Amino acid sequence: MDNKKRIILFSGKGGVGKTTLSLATGIKAAGRGRRVIVISLDQAHSLRDSLDITDGELFASEPGKPIKISNNLFIQEIDVQTEIDRNWHRISNYLFSLFKTTGFEDVVAEELAVVPGMSEVIGLLYINRYYRGDEFDTIILDCPPTGESLQFIAMPDMLEWYMKKLFKLERNIAKIARPFVKKLTDLPLPEDDYFASIKDLFYQLEGIDDILFNPEITTARLVTNPEKMVLQETKRAFMYFSLFNLSIDAVYVNRILDESISDPFFKRWKEIQLLYRKQMEEFFYPVPVLDVPLLENEVLGLETLRGFSDRVYGDHESPDDVFFTKKVMEITGKRGHYTLRLFLPLIKKEDIYLYRNNQELIIRIGSFKKHVFLPDSLKKLDVISAKKEGEYLCIGFGDNNEKV
Repeated sequence: MDNKKRIILFSGKGGVGKTTLSLATGIKAAGRGRRVIVISLDQAHSLRDSLDITDGELFASEPGKPIKISNNLFIQEIDVQTEIDRNWHRISNYLFSLFKTTGFEDVVAEELAVVPGMSEVIGLLYINRYYRGDEFDTIILDCPPTGESLQFIAMPDMLEWYMKKLFKLERNIAKIARPFVKKLTDLPLPEDDYFASIKDLFYQLEGIDDILFNPEITTARLVTNPEKMVLQETKRAFMYFSLFNLSIDAVYVNRILDESISDPFFKRWKEIQLLYRKQMEEFFYPVPVLDVPLLENEVLGLETLRGFSDRVYGDHESPDDVFFTKKVMEITGKRGHYTLRLFLPLIKKEDIYLYRNNQELIIRIGSFKKHVFLPDSLKKLDVISAKKEGEYLCIGFGDNNEKV
């Protein structure tokens, strides 16, 4: 690929192999001359564990700072408490004093003073800084389990809503009420420097949504295993990421058993894997679904990870290319009336049959079925229209009385 900067999120259920694939991708890209940083957004960091780092100097590095692993490759495990103490102490100082006033011990108050969502905000700050700086070409995010990943991608919208709708109101109320409250109670109200810190934080995130939701820059890669519960969560992640307009360019199916297995026990597991693997092809089509083999040993250490990256990517020139460029699913509209757009190229409208159950919209095209998980906002609505627009099938949801 050219020198264009890239951001790749690896997301999925806990324990499916996100960290291993994040590092394997980073190692492969760095080997191709790209300057790469792999950032862990999960508070249960495991990048250094996966690299099997035992060098005391690396562990003694300043908490939360990038660590050089090899030529062109860095890792970073974000330390939320250190970041808050370093940059946002005015926010945490107010919350600390608030919890102290309510009777918590110092150590408990200090832990509670970490603002909910702060780890996601700090992750966004680093992404914005690295993307606009000159240190790195590729930023790889080892995301926390699916639910927290969704909070991460929703954070820019939440912050913008808060700043536009509540920030000025809260600041003005605090300013007016502060003299009266001090006479009535020891419970502190935030001082103006608290609000100034929040405003400064918001300005440092300016433009992050233009980066995060630009499919030419940022894509998500979902990591899953060929098991029913894991697949169900991957389907939900696919739907919600699409809902937030985050582009998905690949799905990795990790720990695939070798086809040559003849042992009856593992042969049965292989049959189960093949069943769910087929369902994945149908559900995620036309996004590439890529198999990752189950190896005979743990994937630990830089050299083992380098060999694993060769197994995953083979001779692929650039593992940080955008593997798929189209938006597969998009939801537009307003409350009570939505349009679901599905990318279905080379398919005629008359060949499509639609039906649904509570959670899914099911599209049958000949012997092929595509299952589309529906968000809660669409589950309670009826399908009122369906039409083909170019390569997209557009399905209208609303009240049944509007049906056309």
